[in-house]
Amino acid sequence: MRTRRLSALAGMLLPFVAVAQGVNTDEIQPQPAEMMPLAEGHSMLLDVADTGKRLIAVGQRGHVIGSLDGKSWVQVPTPTRAALTAVTFADTENGWAVGHDAVIIRTRDGGRSWVLQNFEPELEKPFLDVLFLNAQHGFAVGAYALIYETRDGGESWQEVDTPITEDGWHFNAITQLNNGYLFIAGEAGTLAMSRDNGANWESLESPYESTMFDVVAVGEKGVLIVGLRGHAYVAADADDLNWQRLDLDSENSLIGASSLPSGEAVMVGINGIIFESTNGASKAKRLPNPAGMTLASVQPVKDGLLVVGESGAQLIKNQ
Repeated sequence: MRTRRLSALAGMLLPFVAVAQGVNTDEIQPQPAEMMPLAEGHSMLLDVADTGKRLIAVGQRGHVIGSLDGKSWVQVPTPTRAALTAVTFADTENGWAVGHDAVIIRTRDGGRSWVLQNFEPELEKPFLDVLFLNAQHGFAVGAYALIYETRDGGESWQEVDTPITEDGWHFNAITQLNNGYLFIAGEAGTLAMSRDNGANWESLESPYESTMFDVVAVGEKGVLIVGLRGHAYVAADADDLNWQRLDLDSENSLIGASSLPSGEAVMVGINGIIFESTNGASKAKRLPNPAGMTLASVQPVKDGLLVVGESGAQLIKNQ
């Protein structure tokens, strides 16, 4: 899931480049996250993932917190204080989180402990999303068309240079569709797809020329993209991208989305908006959210939805 998206969180924004002006980045060393009481479910969180055994959320100051039920949370130590923007798991034990300073951290025990795999503050480019196809092969994407790839579980990462990186737009999200295709969404309507697990990428025509913040799978072959000012578009078949705009009756920007077990999708964003797609993702309905705080990510859970954002984690029960 995922972000899983700092550039959209007006009022709760962290700087895109988390390096102070005039600081020699060659001298910056990673520092472990501070253990803070408010981190346990109440500080700003930017993404959440379900490992199959527990929920893991990430956010400001390198915070990683875990929960078994979405209600009680515990902060775990991490080797970074950089804002963490996205988290993913390849299975119940192997997970990765990414963020500012081009930081990548990894867990092998379901999120209970983390080690540093990448730290490059001199790049002045944050990672904004991460995807692993299995415990070995993964991608991290971010600002200014940054794409890193690993084939050894993150022990080594290589920057990917493809035609889709030439314009330098921010890549906000990456996902794998249910037909196996990989899909990227980003700034200025940037869309890209790979049919061969990232070996080759093609740029796609976008139905919207402004920023898209997230992309998720819908149905067997479909894709949903969400972005600024309530724009959400769905295509039933990734091989025939006939985009249809969802009528959401809202101009609040959509920051995060997640696939539902039913094949539908759920979307969240500014001012706490939550929409669930219906009828094969051709329509959508708004879900109640009394809290009204800006949301960055959403994860389906057994009894409803777990949402994270400006005020931490919130469990929304099924109606």
